[in-house]
Amino acid sequence: MVKLTNAVAPLIHEVEVMDEQGRKKIGHIPGERPLTIYLDKKELVTLMTMGGAPEALVLGYLRNQRLVSSVDVIESIQVDWETESAAVKTKCNTVNVEEKTSRRVVTTGCGQGTVFGGLLDDIDKIHLSETARINQLAVYEIVDHIRTKPSIYKQAGSVHACAVFKNHGDHAELLHFVEDVGRHNAVDSIAGLMWLEDQPGDNLIFYTTGRLTSEMVIKGAQMGIPFLLSRSGVTAMGLEMANKLNLTLFGRCSGQHYLIYSGVNRFVGKAADVHTA
Repeated sequence: MVKLTNAVAPLIHEVEVMDEQGRKKIGHIPGERPLTIYLDKKELVTLMTMGGAPEALVLGYLRNQRLVSSVDVIESIQVDWETESAAVKTKCNTVNVEEKTSRRVVTTGCGQGTVFGGLLDDIDKIHLSETARINQLAVYEIVDHIRTKPSIYKQAGSVHACAVFKNHGDHAELLHFVEDVGRHNAVDSIAGLMWLEDQPGDNLIFYTTGRLTSEMVIKGAQMGIPFLLSRSGVTAMGLEMANKLNLTLFGRCSGQHYLIYSGVNRFVGKAADVHTA
């Protein structure tokens, strides 16, 4: 079992603001702080994060970047906000950091913005469930659940949210909900929580408030999740990657509106809602 700290940082700060009428009042803004990851004492990367689930974020980042092969490789993750650092210790120093981080690809990620080249080499090894299905009623339930859920975004704005639901056919059960200043931080935190629980993704549905870029699609696929939903849109490379991975993408999800961009064979609902661009 991985030894973890529980270093949750203050998520919301009160500030004095003035509105358009010249009235002073108390407003709220989300926290943002740097967190530098050290892997076996070697500096790896600095993430800008709200700090709500830092240990899960670090673990999910290492997983989604393919820097560690298994959670069993990791002995401990120690987060210290005084030094703004996360120290990751692996068993027997088994990770070759220099080799795995030698190639970098700059991305559109907010809060991060870089993936390591080896990540793109392993796409052909990902195989998602062919038999998984998603029901229209479950899509409606997920969108409504996110709309009505109390959140930092409703209080302070300026954050993205990601959530993962268990797929029960015409019903979806919320398993995890994470907000952060960057959508990639939120999805990595979800990945870390799933890894700690040894949760497979073939019967899960992933939701994000952010756009579905190629990197977001890859991360969803790496978790084994065949369904990605977003209240935002889809990029051209995100759609190309989803088609390659046989992943079902829902974009523009709001109320009872959505567009299905790929993987319509898994959908149980009205065919008229399909967008085939």
